[in-house]
Amino acid sequence: MTQTRSPETSRSPEIRLVQAALGGLRQELFHDVLAYRPLPRMDTGTGPARFLPKRIREYAGLVPHAFVVLCAVFVFAVGYERIYYSFGLPSFVVVGVPAALVLLTLVRPVLAFWASLGSSVFVGYLGGFVSGWPWSPNTFAAHLVILGVVAARTRPRTAVWMWILTACHGVFFELFLGMGSTSDTVPVIFGSALVLLTVTVFQVRRQADREVIAERTVTAEERSKRTLLEERTTIARELHDVVAHHMSVVAIQAEAAPYRVDNPPPELEQAFRTIRENAVAALTELRRILGVVRAEDYEAPEAPQPTLTDLEALVANVREAGLVVDKTVTGAIRELPQGVELSAYRIVQEALSNVLRHAPGAAAKVEVSYVLGGLGLRVANGPARGLVKPSPGAGHGITGMRERVTMLGGEMTAEATGDGGYEVTAFVPVSREEADR
Repeated sequence: MTQTRSPETSRSPEIRLVQAALGGLRQELFHDVLAYRPLPRMDTGTGPARFLPKRIREYAGLVPHAFVVLCAVFVFAVGYERIYYSFGLPSFVVVGVPAALVLLTLVRPVLAFWASLGSSVFVGYLGGFVSGWPWSPNTFAAHLVILGVVAARTRPRTAVWMWILTACHGVFFELFLGMGSTSDTVPVIFGSALVLLTVTVFQVRRQADREVIAERTVTAEERSKRTLLEERTTIARELHDVVAHHMSVVAIQAEAAPYRVDNPPPELEQAFRTIRENAVAALTELRRILGVVRAEDYEAPEAPQPTLTDLEALVANVREAGLVVDKTVTGAIRELPQGVELSAYRIVQEALSNVLRHAPGAAAKVEVSYVLGGLGLRVANGPARGLVKPSPGAGHGITGMRERVTMLGGEMTAEATGDGGYEVTAFVPVSREEADR
């Protein structure tokens, strides 16, 4: 078997390393050189600035801008001191260009770096600064300021590339295009390294502080969620104890009730028997579901979960409770994924329970539709009839059904009908691949 290798994988690690480095250079200093990147305001919500009065704090955010302007004034003063005795266009270029490039870092920092490298030669030539070629005193100062500002606004890798390009620029013009007896290349290399190292250290430390703050925020949120979960677990345990106790009492009293009456009619015995069976089933289900919050080493029960094949027993159960239910199944019945089967059963179960609680005496219809793209459910009931008053509810049943349908990527509607009843419809998509599993 022959394994084909792409040109990228066939290259040596050294070549790939060089390509990655050159790619970083292109991304940091060549991509969007002319992009407009205004200097952001300083964050006054942290650090010593947060202790300032509110009015002063608004202006304190402009401290970085004021610092850059002050540096530009200093660069202008350095250049003006050297050519104060002459006037004209060359003098204006020598004095104004380095200071303008410092101000350019406020809006286009990468362009300011390249312009500083390119203009240093022309400023040195026009000003006659042959003693420090190719750097004049004002371009020296301007370039250090520009390096610091650009490094503070970019990543540490950019600082390394700027230092390398600065060193190559100085060495090239000193060795091949030298115009004076001395050069400031070595001081520029040393000074730029010192500035870039200082800025990078502060930048890395600031990034580390941000990561620590982010980690603390995430930890606080996780702690809050864990506390909330513990509170819910406590409530669930108490609910389990209280409901389980009362359901046990209901089951025992329903079993003993026929023996308290002389010659009870068969209908009464059947009614109490149904009450007891429902209470025992509910108690078993409650202990199985809520038992997960009582034991840390809880394991899933071995008993199978209910599916759509158990709907007939569910309908028969609610019929014994006095609810008139009409069940209809359309489409080609087929086995669906276990999660879909269980959710569909729970949705029908909850919908019929809502009919018993909120619409006593009403007739209900259950429709199960096996369609090509999934499973459709519809549970509808008419208005309440009889003397039994509807039980109030908090709407958690509808919320639970909607969460089940949403979890499976389906859609659900629950709304009142025009005749005073209620209707719950749901569609759960099932792909052919999932149905075949």
